Amino acid sequence: MNKKRNEPYAAIKKPVELLFGSSADTTQSDKQANASSTIDITKIKLPDSQPRRYFDPQKLEELSRSIKELGILEPLLVRPLPGGYYELVAGERRYRAATMAGLIEVPIVAREMDDATTYQVRLVENLQREDLNPLEETEGILELLALRLEISVDETVKLLQKMDNEAKGKITRNVTGNSQTLLVEEVFIALGRMKWDSFVRNRLPLLSLPPDVLSVLRSGKLEYTKARAIARVKNEKTRDELLNIAIEHNLSLSEIKQKIQVFEQQSESRSSSQTETTELKERVDDTLRRFKKAKLWDDPKKKTQVEKLLAQLEALMQQE
Repeated sequence: MNKKRNEPYAAIKKPVELLFGSSADTTQSDKQANASSTIDITKIKLPDSQPRRYFDPQKLEELSRSIKELGILEPLLVRPLPGGYYELVAGERRYRAATMAGLIEVPIVAREMDDATTYQVRLVENLQREDLNPLEETEGILELLALRLEISVDETVKLLQKMDNEAKGKITRNVTGNSQTLLVEEVFIALGRMKWDSFVRNRLPLLSLPPDVLSVLRSGKLEYTKARAIARVKNEKTRDELLNIAIEHNLSLSEIKQKIQVFEQQSESRSSSQTETTELKERVDDTLRRFKKAKLWDDPKKKTQVEKLLAQLEALMQQE
C-alpha cells in the first residue's frame, strides 16, 4: 500500500506540531481519528475563505488526468459538519481536480478542529506546496504570523520592520517586545523556509509592487526577481509592454534590465526632444512679441529686410 496514503500530511506534520505545540507522539485515538475513509464527494463543502488564491488551469488539468488514471493518492483533510457533511481543511487542488475528473467518492481524513486551528492548518498546508510562488508564500506567512501573534497583518508587517530596525541598531531594542520576537522566530524555524530577517529584506517589498506586476506574480508567470526589476519602470504603459515581452519570450533578468535601459534611453530622448521644441516655441513667441512692439516696418532701412524675412517664413510654411 502507498506509504503516502498511510501517513497523510507527513510534509506538514513537523511545522504543525511546532506551531500548535502538539506532541510528536501519536495516541491510539489520534491514529483512529487519522485513519482514512472514503465518502461521496458531494458531502464535502468548501470553506468561505481559503489561503490559496490562484490555481494554474493547465496544472489542474494535468492532475485531473492523473487522478482519473490513479485516483487520489493522498486523502483530503476535512472536519465534520452537521448533517453528515464535511468542510475541506486541506487539499483543495486535489478536490478541484477530482471534481474535474468526475470522481464520485474520494478518500478523506476527518478531524475535529476549531475555526482558529482549521485556518492555521490550511495556511501551513498551503505553505508546504511545491508550486508555491513567492507572493503567495509572503502573504501566507504574514497571515500565519498574524494569527499566532493575535494581531492584524498590517501590525505584523510593522512589527517585522521594527525588529529589522532594532537588529540594524537604528532604534533601541524594546525588551517588552521579546515575547513577540521569540514567537516570530519560532514560526520561521518551524516553517524552515527562510529566516525572518531575509523575509523582511526580500519578501516584504513584494507587497508594494504595482497591481499589474502583482497580478502577474500571483499567477506564477514571472519570477519575483524579474517582477521587482520591472516594477521600477514608472510608466504604466511601458511597464505593461515590458511585462508582456518578458513573459512571452521568457526573458532572463539581465535581458529585462537591458530592455529597461533601452526604454529609459528612448524616454530621455523623447523628453529631450520635447524640451527643445518647447524652448523653440517660447523663443518664437517672445521674438514675435518684441517684433510687434519694435514696429520695424516703420523704419525705411529695415522695411526691406522685414519683407524678405516674411517672404522666407511664408515660403517655409507652404512647404508643410
